[in-house]
Amino acid sequence: MTSHIPMVIPKPEPVTDSSPQTPIPPSSFFNFNTTTTQSPLEPNLYTEFTNVAETFRSAFAQRLKRHEDVTVLDSLTGAIVPVPEEQDPDPDPVSYPSQSLKPRKPQERSSELVRITDVGPEGERQFREVVRKTRMIYDSLRIFLILEETREELGRRRGRPDSKAASMMKERFLWLNRDKRIVGSIPGVQVGDIFFFRLELCVMGLHGQTQAGIDYLIGSRSSNGEPIATSVIVSGGYEDDDDQGDVIIYTGHGGQDKLGRQAEHQKLEGGNLAMERSMYYGIEVRVVRGFKYENAVSSKVYVYDGLFRIVDSWFDVGKSGFGVFKFRLERIGGQVEMGTSVLKFAKTLKTNPLSVRPSGYISFDISNRKENAPVYLFNDVDDDQEPLYYEYLATTSFPRGILSGSGDGGDNASGCDCVSGCSSGCICERKNGGEFAYDHHGNLIRMRPLVHECGRGCKCPPTCRNRVTQKGLRSRLEVFRSVETGWGVRCLDILHAGAFICEYVGVALTREQANILTMNGDTLVYPARFCSDRWKDWGDLSQVFPDYERPSYPQIPPVDYAMDVSKLRNVACYISHSNDSNVIVQLVLHDHNNLMFPRVMLFAAENIPPMTELSLDYGVSDDEWSPKLAICN
Repeated sequence: MTSHIPMVIPKPEPVTDSSPQTPIPPSSFFNFNTTTTQSPLEPNLYTEFTNVAETFRSAFAQRLKRHEDVTVLDSLTGAIVPVPEEQDPDPDPVSYPSQSLKPRKPQERSSELVRITDVGPEGERQFREVVRKTRMIYDSLRIFLILEETREELGRRRGRPDSKAASMMKERFLWLNRDKRIVGSIPGVQVGDIFFFRLELCVMGLHGQTQAGIDYLIGSRSSNGEPIATSVIVSGGYEDDDDQGDVIIYTGHGGQDKLGRQAEHQKLEGGNLAMERSMYYGIEVRVVRGFKYENAVSSKVYVYDGLFRIVDSWFDVGKSGFGVFKFRLERIGGQVEMGTSVLKFAKTLKTNPLSVRPSGYISFDISNRKENAPVYLFNDVDDDQEPLYYEYLATTSFPRGILSGSGDGGDNASGCDCVSGCSSGCICERKNGGEFAYDHHGNLIRMRPLVHECGRGCKCPPTCRNRVTQKGLRSRLEVFRSVETGWGVRCLDILHAGAFICEYVGVALTREQANILTMNGDTLVYPARFCSDRWKDWGDLSQVFPDYERPSYPQIPPVDYAMDVSKLRNVACYISHSNDSNVIVQLVLHDHNNLMFPRVMLFAAENIPPMTELSLDYGVSDDEWSPKLAICN
């Protein structure tokens, strides 16, 4: 362990948030350093250190019984010491708290300030999984509230769904990182992560204030009586801010009127004093940037841009003539590129790509306008141009007779009679188990064995909410050459969790046709093998509603066809394989009713930032994947 706790460990302010933190995996460590160059603070540091050490000796007692590598430090010497055993078993390190679903009396937020370091790859993976599941619950609950409000057709709104969802999760103790105030990085949250709602930052423990831009611990709860800042949000709310990327001139808070104009002098108190004290003690702060970004889910996005250090502060006259406190924040080196920089870069690529990448482009649309959005081809690694040698196929080609005729193989003759769009109670809703698969933004609400979209037999317009995948590619994709994965795919737009990406396209073969080709040594792609088991709990709200019952859907026959992509293919065939994928497969029917031949549609399994490589679990082992690479890459 090489990193250290900040030079002072103050206590946080009392708030109404009361949710306990998800248990920390035993692979993580809390590091404390008892040496400091700030001699006036040493007595307070040792006093607080004693309190924290006592807490951890009790909290980690059970983990020591199972993991001998957990470090516990003596409060005076810093030596590793034995810990007395506790009787109560410790919860599973990566599962949610198993507390009752009945609301309990709110508890004050913990007075501990800690830094979590050296979690290791496995620990980070476990933390990431907890963050992913919590965000999934938040998004599922938010969508559920929207649909419930629409279904009830109320004349008045019951409050913002994002706010209501956060409040309900807080009541069920599902907010993360509430039993300790974390300084520095939040385990499981990565630089570049995108959030669509301010309250989602609170749910993750990334920023604890619902409105204020500075999150800090008030002095009355600190052992030395001084506040400490832990995170800030830069969203352009103050006219004197100067955001230069790696350097930010951040204006303190206070003094604004209801219209957001500076109306009086700021004071060195609250968050402003906390920022000054964090500068004095050398404590870094997390920086989240919020700005308007075109998307169908919210009016703006928030991007976590990593850790910054406060290097200077001063009192200045602002543009409105009132005194304001300014703080110079500089980004700490060694971190990955900021998410906001990637967003700006991707935005430029969509409008003027050669201005930022003058070389490396092979084609600006390998689909030759067969897709609604162009598909770039980029290679700055070698001279390989393989994707140009294949004919681009926009939709899967099925065997003759599948898309015509009558009965199970015929057109959607039993379509809906909806004129302005499908509504509750229509035949298409009943075909989907009594609820539509998509929300009003076209995002997949939860996975199911099969989705029945409206087809040619339906009278609803193209704008119907039950027509999503049949509209084709909506986001601009790029096939790129990678040293690690050969050819890969990334998106130039933000993909919200549940957003449709594209169809996985090839020439569909019956079992008999596939057997003939495999006898010749050809390697095929089998849709039945695609694995999305990790995402089957998508939409599960049992931790929020005690009487929640997960919807059940009719089972479908096994998907018994293969797909040949050796000569005809689309952009999806270049998506890399990963057991920890960010793309899921959903089977869909819309142009025929043959359950044996559904279309393979790809959706975002989480919020995916621009320029992030897409990955898909092909349901094969590493040994089996080798021949598939020869086809797909």
